[in-house]
Amino acid sequence: MAVASAFEFAARMFDEPAEPEQEFATPGELARAIDPHTIQTPALDLIDAALVDVEEGRCDRLIISMPPQEGKSTRVTKIGPLWALIRNPDRRIAVVSYGADLAETFGREIRQMITSNQGQDGTLDLGLRIAPDNGAVSSWQIAGKRGGVRSIGLAGGITGRPADWLFIDDPLSNREQAESERYRQRAKDFWTSTGSTRLAPGAPVVLILTRWHEQDLAGWLLGREDGHRWRVINIPAQADHDPNEGETDPLGREPGEYMQSARTNERTGEPRSDEEWEQIKIQAGSRDWEALYQGRPSPVEGGAFKRQWWDGEAGERRYSEAPWLVRRDGSHIVTHYDELIMSWDMAFKDTKSSDYVVGQVWMRRGAEAFLLDQVHDRMDFVTTCQQFRELAAKWPQAVLKLVEDKANGTAVINSLRLVVPGIVPEEPHGSKVARASAVSPLVEAGNVHLPIPELAPWVGGLIEEAAAFPNAANDDRVDALSQALNRLILAPLLAGQDLEEPDEFDELDTVGHAISPY
Repeated sequence: MAVASAFEFAARMFDEPAEPEQEFATPGELARAIDPHTIQTPALDLIDAALVDVEEGRCDRLIISMPPQEGKSTRVTKIGPLWALIRNPDRRIAVVSYGADLAETFGREIRQMITSNQGQDGTLDLGLRIAPDNGAVSSWQIAGKRGGVRSIGLAGGITGRPADWLFIDDPLSNREQAESERYRQRAKDFWTSTGSTRLAPGAPVVLILTRWHEQDLAGWLLGREDGHRWRVINIPAQADHDPNEGETDPLGREPGEYMQSARTNERTGEPRSDEEWEQIKIQAGSRDWEALYQGRPSPVEGGAFKRQWWDGEAGERRYSEAPWLVRRDGSHIVTHYDELIMSWDMAFKDTKSSDYVVGQVWMRRGAEAFLLDQVHDRMDFVTTCQQFRELAAKWPQAVLKLVEDKANGTAVINSLRLVVPGIVPEEPHGSKVARASAVSPLVEAGNVHLPIPELAPWVGGLIEEAAAFPNAANDDRVDALSQALNRLILAPLLAGQDLEEPDEFDELDTVGHAISPY
């Protein structure tokens, strides 16, 4: 009996598999069947639906980008191949990652899920068995079938047999690799010389990654002549679409809403809270937040406004001492300036949900402009008017208040002009790009100064938005900046005015000196 039982066990392990005990309509259903503690989020629902589209032939090139640690690799690169093999055990699947060790880990865990779910001791029977003579960690096959999984790093090769389905998981592992042209080229070379050449006819490709660089594998593929072939699903940590431009969020969220995380608090068991997301946003910094968590990497050197322009060689384009005094009533008084203005970019009139509004306070000394303050948030009309009045009260010397005369700007002007003096409608001329390009030489020349982060924690967000412009999701801060610099420096220069600061500053001729800070 013992011999017979051992023989039956071996047959069960290695002979041709039977049909699986149940159908799994989506990878998520399979994940929950294997592990009942699996957390299913709206983001994973969306990924499941996309993989079903691939399986059913509606998509053969898929790019999925989403924040780190949100279950993408487990769902796509581990459960995905297993689900595909259950549906067709003859599929020859290749799993690729930046390193062979990680790729082999994926292959090992897929194999482990098969060997641990064969109907013994009450376990689930997936209907798959590993061939005893072809079961290495990096390459194994389903018993009695031609299908299986081969796991390789980008430096390896898929030689010997074609791939019926190719999964590429995170071609770059960190910022250092992302900034290295050698590592980025390695991923591109894999695709051109290995990945794309080993695909069987009709074989789909799924690229799952956290974005690090605008020219990572995803960015490069989309920029190629056949880039239109790829379906892209980018799931940002925080919804930042513009409903007024017809944009929608992939998860159906309202602007500003964070994603439901697959990560839970180990102590409470609760999903990641909005407060925890805010902490991550601060810890990541503006550049990594936009790339890793929002899926929109921007060039390190910037676009219309290059990053290094804001600092210069020795950081001389940042000011570290506040050029204002604070009165007991909270108002801020500048004691040395030629002009002081506010510049506003408003949300759209007909938005169903609040959109970004930005108000900036700018000072000019001679031919140099200094950004002193900024409010930037999603606001409805009532909140916008309240913030406008509060910023005007905080900076009473900013008598001129420029408001772009479009979107909610017109309504704000009409609502506040009788109670807040100095509101001037500003009609924008030319495109956003043209207006930004017109003032960008002022930044390059060092005529524009920003505060250090210790004075203004919000300054990093402005630099990132400017660096990504015009490809960033939002450009409100750039619009307000362009409007202010045009009024303070560019327009006077074009009109032939002299912006040089006098050698000796006459404090009696300046409102800032005439008013006591107390």
